[in-house]
Amino acid sequence: MIDRRTFLKSTSVIASGLFFNIKGSMITKMIDSNKRPPLNKRNFTSEAIEKAILEVKENVKNEKLASLFENCFPNTLDTTVKFSYIDGKPDTFVITGDIEAMWLRDSSAQVYPYLQVCSSDDKLKELIAGVINRQVKCILIDPYANAFNFSNEGSGWESDITGMKPDLHERKWEIDSLCYPIRLSYGFWKETGDISYFDSNWIKAMKLVFQTFKEQQRKENKGPYSFLRKSTVPYDTQALGGFGNPINPVGLICSAFRPSDDSTIYPFLIPSNLFAVKSLRDLAEIFTSVIDDKLFASDLKALADEVGTAVYKYAVVEHLDFGKVFAYEVDGFGNRLFMDDANVPSLLSLPYLGILEREDDVYKNTRNFILSKNNPYFFKGKFAEGIGGPHIGLDMIWHMSITMRTLTSSNDDEIKYCIELLSNTDAGTGFMHESFHKDDPANYTRSWFAWANTLFGELIYNIYKSKPELLKG
Repeated sequence: MIDRRTFLKSTSVIASGLFFNIKGSMITKMIDSNKRPPLNKRNFTSEAIEKAILEVKENVKNEKLASLFENCFPNTLDTTVKFSYIDGKPDTFVITGDIEAMWLRDSSAQVYPYLQVCSSDDKLKELIAGVINRQVKCILIDPYANAFNFSNEGSGWESDITGMKPDLHERKWEIDSLCYPIRLSYGFWKETGDISYFDSNWIKAMKLVFQTFKEQQRKENKGPYSFLRKSTVPYDTQALGGFGNPINPVGLICSAFRPSDDSTIYPFLIPSNLFAVKSLRDLAEIFTSVIDDKLFASDLKALADEVGTAVYKYAVVEHLDFGKVFAYEVDGFGNRLFMDDANVPSLLSLPYLGILEREDDVYKNTRNFILSKNNPYFFKGKFAEGIGGPHIGLDMIWHMSITMRTLTSSNDDEIKYCIELLSNTDAGTGFMHESFHKDDPANYTRSWFAWANTLFGELIYNIYKSKPELLKG
């Protein structure tokens, strides 16, 4: 871990042409820090979110941190949602930011932090219900697609050799793309008690999720999905005719791509398989308690048990230095990949997603591994340390990984350290980014990446509610 005193030896930094002055242990921008769009330019305004922003700003004395929270927490609502009514039902299309398309994963993750306040704001509640309704439509269009257009306008990926349709932005099969809508539906139900969106289309979509997971266990054949792209980037396509490297069908679910949209090396992606186990069990609870379809709930539980058992048999392995850990990917033949990626689900994120407890022994060993030089995508530089991945390249740390490290920590010193890293690496923009260079925060990718912003906002709001003393520094 970087020594904070070493970082603070410098008296100032220049980032994106703006001057910063070190004040105490934090960097405070010397100009107006509010970077939100004007009120009349915002896509959506929530009274509950505005109240939360005001409350945090009044009680968090560190101006830089309060400003980052004000900019980041509402960024999804300010800039990425398109809310309307279609056939009398709320419908919400959510873009990622600088890409005009809706990912099932990103759209779920972008609005999930707002669940905790939506019961007090009917407009916000309706907007989130609209996301669920839109996701159902997307799944019914194609359960193997990861990203969708607003309508049928097509995208730049029509030449991909897979079952492309004009409604699809991209068709990379990722297990987590079907897990995230379940997480949002389940969380919304638990928070609000609303079951109105559990209609016939929602039920049909969830049964299609189950069917897709079963197909991608590939017990009898390779299944209906394959993907090839003409590209010089190897992780943008799949091996062996588009089906990926061979697997031994041991009950795990194949994922052609990771949540980074990079191709898997070994098709059994373990964080996503564990996410599927949690999602199937949550879905079983809904089908038992709300839908009253106990037979299908039993099928869901059986698949969850099968996948969970296979994870612990084939993916919990003895590391040379860290004891029993989760491998990132396996193939069922005994081959394993030891790494972690910044995108969620990751091994680091398992407690955040409610999959495991922070004190789980295998998780603790895995966490120690992935936050060390033994993880090939853990980078440590002059300004920060954190996890990246092959998607952007070496030495590029993802803000999301630092945020996730904080969200999964029970150590107050580590939490304060990570908050400081986040606060000091926005490069004067007032927002989080996709990634930044470990030695130069001004060298970053994606200035408008709403998931990273909202996740940071969730972190600060959660800490403010649970441990406000950690935000005093």
